[in-house]
Amino acid sequence: MNNPLLERHELPPFSRIEPSQVEPAIRHLIERNKQAIEELLDANEQYSWDNLWQPIEQLEDELSQAWSPVSHLNGVCNNEALREAYNTCLPLLSEYGTWMGQHERLYRAYLQITGNPGFAALDTAQRKAIENVLRDFRLAGVALPPGQKTRYAELRKRLSELGSSFSDNVLDATNAWSRQVTEEQLAGLPATALAGARQAAQQAGLEGCLINLEFPSYYPVLTYCDDAVLREEVYRANATRASDEGPHAGQWDNSAIIEETLALRQELAQLLGFANYAELSLATKMADTPSQVRDFLEQLARQSRSQAEEEWHTLQEFARSEFGATAVNAWDVSYYSEKLRQQRYQVSQEELRPYLPVDRVLPGLFKVVERLYGIAVREVSDFDSYHPDARLFELLQDDTVIARFYLDLYARPHKRGGAWMDNCRVRRSVEGTLQIPVAYLVCNFTPPVGAAPALLNHAELTTLFHEFGHGLHHMLTRQTVAAVSGINGVAWDAVELPSQFLENWCWQREALELISGHYETGEPLPGQLLDKLLAARSYQAAMMLARQVEFALFDLRLHGEWNPANGASVQDLLDEVRAAVAVVPTPAYNRFQNSFSHIFAGGYAAGYYSYKWAEVLSADAFSRFEEEGIFNRDTGESFRQHILHAGGSRDAMELFIAFRGREPSLEPLLRHSGITTPAAA
Repeated sequence: MNNPLLERHELPPFSRIEPSQVEPAIRHLIERNKQAIEELLDANEQYSWDNLWQPIEQLEDELSQAWSPVSHLNGVCNNEALREAYNTCLPLLSEYGTWMGQHERLYRAYLQITGNPGFAALDTAQRKAIENVLRDFRLAGVALPPGQKTRYAELRKRLSELGSSFSDNVLDATNAWSRQVTEEQLAGLPATALAGARQAAQQAGLEGCLINLEFPSYYPVLTYCDDAVLREEVYRANATRASDEGPHAGQWDNSAIIEETLALRQELAQLLGFANYAELSLATKMADTPSQVRDFLEQLARQSRSQAEEEWHTLQEFARSEFGATAVNAWDVSYYSEKLRQQRYQVSQEELRPYLPVDRVLPGLFKVVERLYGIAVREVSDFDSYHPDARLFELLQDDTVIARFYLDLYARPHKRGGAWMDNCRVRRSVEGTLQIPVAYLVCNFTPPVGAAPALLNHAELTTLFHEFGHGLHHMLTRQTVAAVSGINGVAWDAVELPSQFLENWCWQREALELISGHYETGEPLPGQLLDKLLAARSYQAAMMLARQVEFALFDLRLHGEWNPANGASVQDLLDEVRAAVAVVPTPAYNRFQNSFSHIFAGGYAAGYYSYKWAEVLSADAFSRFEEEGIFNRDTGESFRQHILHAGGSRDAMELFIAFRGREPSLEPLLRHSGITTPAAA
């Protein structure tokens, strides 16, 4: 078959990939893998790492290398033909995963390896990989009777389809809404945001300005636009995406998908012997039980509640006294919050933009990483790209290339919203040679306008560091077993540790001097502005924490106790959670859950708490740098060795204790957030 997806490439041949090639390639590789696995099992009676694990890892890696660029393109350059090809392959891959997970001979073969004398001679990573796969066999229903195995396969296949449909609906609903407006209607917007709205209109062949639901467009409207009516219109359009409410009510509605997803997840969990999907989800995480996670979240809610309420009341009083506002509605919160921030600290996100041009931020980020870990970053100018925004870089250690990463920074139509890191190539040993890791790093920042470079605000800077932290976890691993290399095999509630950890350098004076510089003059971030930025770090931190707890508690309870038979709806449960932990009122038409892609299309089901769980780890890990120096190379080397090098080769808590010398403490997170309570004192 003359198909680039079936060829071996060091990097994906993006320019040669056509949607028509996707399904034939994936079908071919799946069938080839099945046949090869059966032949491996037939060829041996005594199984070992060399005659079973390694050849299967090679087969799996070849399938991954074919699917990886397809999945990436579907997220960053979505079109109808590619989407159809992608969605056609999802059930094929789901069926193949189930076939592997329920293959009794393969399960017994791996089990035999653990009982052989040679198992003890395997290294830690090899033993951990086999132990993990045996656990995953059990979670895939290998011990189920035939009829239940069939049902398990049907559930997995359907859930895969539902997740993709959910994501497609969110993307379509996001792309469907835009609004042509005049500059007068956008009064209050910063010059950069206004220029972006003008440029969007010009590109669409329209007069005036154009706003849409891409983050760099709608966020400035909610934060700066003086027109409250327009703010509400934008808020409503965004908060009702893919739902039964709003300007496209009933189109791309995810409501039925949510209910079917929840019902099937519950059935799946019970099929495997769990009381609910939350228990199943936690079977592979650091946290032990749903009650432990709920206690953790409710502890955070209690410790921040009084401060969050105080912050909310302060905002309401400010809006009343300074602007005569009789109420602070959901679409007013960001607007008045920014006004209060400016009054209190005399600093705004927009003031920082001129000092955070991408062409200064990236070299600064790379210098931070070089000082921490002794690695260099070099851009590659000639490579097979998929979009003009995409860039390619290499990581070097002692002038040797040890990893590569694609960087795709800017929002655009037909690109999935949010920010993420994904695996392009995993570090592993291939027939005596080393396959170096390659990552995709994707963001949705405000793109360049005219001849000026892209200018980031501090929130975008933090997002960039976050995703690069994920990338370093993937790229700096020293593991050569794919199943525990990089983020593979890492407990989901620990996978955010390296990403949130790196964010801390966005708040350090010494680091910001490397990162910032005025895009026209090169002048560093003025000391006075920096002081104001640092002073404002914990501004409304308790309100933001309450919001994250709201999302996490809703997710956990949804997958642990939701039952349509008792008459309650998803909305009822969300309202109940909000009544318990939220401080900012939400309008009745808000359908946040209908675009909550993290839990319905992104792998965070009954796991959204992971962000806060890992933030405890990351804040405590950084506190060692606070004690020993934020650029202390010995401390950086210790973090690299115990966390980044180790990947998933050892349990996450064991690795954290090896780095920190003790179990994690909640105190650094509360301190960094500026949250002071009697319980935390």
